[in-house]
Amino acid sequence: MSDTPQGTSPQLRALRGATTATANSAAAIGEAVAELLDALVARNRLEPEQLVSITFSVTADLDACFPAAIARRRAGWDGVALLDCQQMAVAGDLPRCIRLLAHAWLGAGQPVGHAYLREASRLRPDLATSSQGLASQGSASQGQAGEDHHGLPG
Repeated sequence: MSDTPQGTSPQLRALRGATTATANSAAAIGEAVAELLDALVARNRLEPEQLVSITFSVTADLDACFPAAIARRRAGWDGVALLDCQQMAVAGDLPRCIRLLAHAWLGAGQPVGHAYLREASRLRPDLATSSQGLASQGSASQGQAGEDHHGLPG
């Protein structure tokens, strides 16, 4: 693993994120997924060999393409296990939402940087630091599944 502090073992960590697509089109979904993955990689200083798996879930109103197929095109990601599934339908859920759960090897003590972008920033306002949905690092609630203050699943 790269960038592992001397004398520490890497730890398998769960990374969360979500975003929204502007439309149900391959182009809009592709743009949203690329932005989400770029944010997750940057916030956690990830190299492809650190990634173990990513599960994407999408709301039922997104069916133009598979987010995992978009991720598969990234350089060096051919060894990452990728899966798509449909998000459980809940009345009032955020429309055109793409969520992910990634597993990656991070250096011991390295803070986890989740990524909640665009309209999905309201899913986890505790992790958003601006209206653009930039996630804070080092939050006390990082790595925890849960619901936001509005009852929407994170």
